[in-house]
Amino acid sequence: MSVKECGHHGDEERSALLRRIFGVIVVLIVLILFIIFLIWIILRPTKPTFMLQDATVFAFNLSSTQPPSFVPIPNTITITMQVTLLAHNPNKRIGIYYQKLNVYASYRNQQISLATAIPATYQGHKDFTVWSPFLFGAAVPVSPYTLSSLQQDQNGGAVMVNLKVNGRVKWRVGNWISGRYHIFVNCPAYIRFAGDRNGGVGVVAPAVKFQVLQSCSVDV
Repeated sequence: MSVKECGHHGDEERSALLRRIFGVIVVLIVLILFIIFLIWIILRPTKPTFMLQDATVFAFNLSSTQPPSFVPIPNTITITMQVTLLAHNPNKRIGIYYQKLNVYASYRNQQISLATAIPATYQGHKDFTVWSPFLFGAAVPVSPYTLSSLQQDQNGGAVMVNLKVNGRVKWRVGNWISGRYHIFVNCPAYIRFAGDRNGGVGVVAPAVKFQVLQSCSVDV
């Protein structure tokens, strides 16, 4: 009878010990999650800011001609320009890796230049980075709607071109590096037409530099 009581008492002690171990594990997990939450609240990254400083336009014209046979050919835009983009990391404790960045020009949501790659860059705390990519678009076909919009802009004396940046970013805190996040930047730039605006589709004079200083929208 006494042997049975001792065995039952030993089972209760083991059960109590397992409950205490399980309770300690649960408390440790909750504590670790709380610490991670506090770190995230304190160090959560703020998305970078971008500014378009200037744009140098070497060529911007639209071809809209018909051959003698009256066979329709597409309207085309030719563009050559260099832009200066300024990126700022506003975080005090977080660095930013920029990867696979590409910048291109668009008009009315239609891409009118090839995408130009920007070298991978690491940006430290509160740092600034300047990029000056060239953008090229040779005889890019555009729709009749785009032609009509350009003619309206020509009458107004300026055209708005959007400089767009697509790529990936990573956050760095100490030796820890996050996974990749998509970044999309949109910078509007107004370009004035040069020459006679009544003689066909406007053409920007070669190598005209526009000081833009325009803030860009950034989505991460």
